[in-house]
Amino acid sequence: MVETLSETRQSDEQLAFEAAREGSDGPAFTELVARFRERVWRICYRIMGHSEDAADAAQDVLVRMFLQRGRFEGRSRYSTWVHGITVRTCLSLRRSRGRRHRRVSTLPEFDLDTAGPGDGNPEPSTRLDLDRMLESLSDEDRAMVMMKYAEGHSYEELSEIFGLTESACKMRVSRAVGRLREKFTR
Repeated sequence: MVETLSETRQSDEQLAFEAAREGSDGPAFTELVARFRERVWRICYRIMGHSEDAADAAQDVLVRMFLQRGRFEGRSRYSTWVHGITVRTCLSLRRSRGRRHRRVSTLPEFDLDTAGPGDGNPEPSTRLDLDRMLESLSDEDRAMVMMKYAEGHSYEELSEIFGLTESACKMRVSRAVGRLREKFTR
């Protein structure tokens, strides 16, 4: 009986090393794409702000994952490595395109028909205000805040993704949140 990748449930890191060894036509990279496609698109959407731009960016990320598959060294989790590629790709695309598009909501969608007090659903006006405030941050600060709070990354992971020290990440997130808090209380 032949075991498939899904039957053995290899770790992301094991698959990454296997993908680097097997070349361009093996099942390991296909499995990695299946595992990360949605997550990559979600991060791209949060940074890019438009579904079309997010789809373009996600496609670029998947191509870069493929081209750079031999560069993963295992010093961090594979997901952190992929998220680093994702953030750098999106920031580069935003810089090259400029802020020509107005961003749409980066907050999770809630069912506004069933929303009630205390259920975690922000009022629509609050969501729009927060989106405007997030847009006032630099692209990198906004990406860092989103990766910290929306994606749940630790400061250690942010350090690896952004190529900064942990303390620099803490300071940047703290300052960005402070600027958001200042705008919110106005």
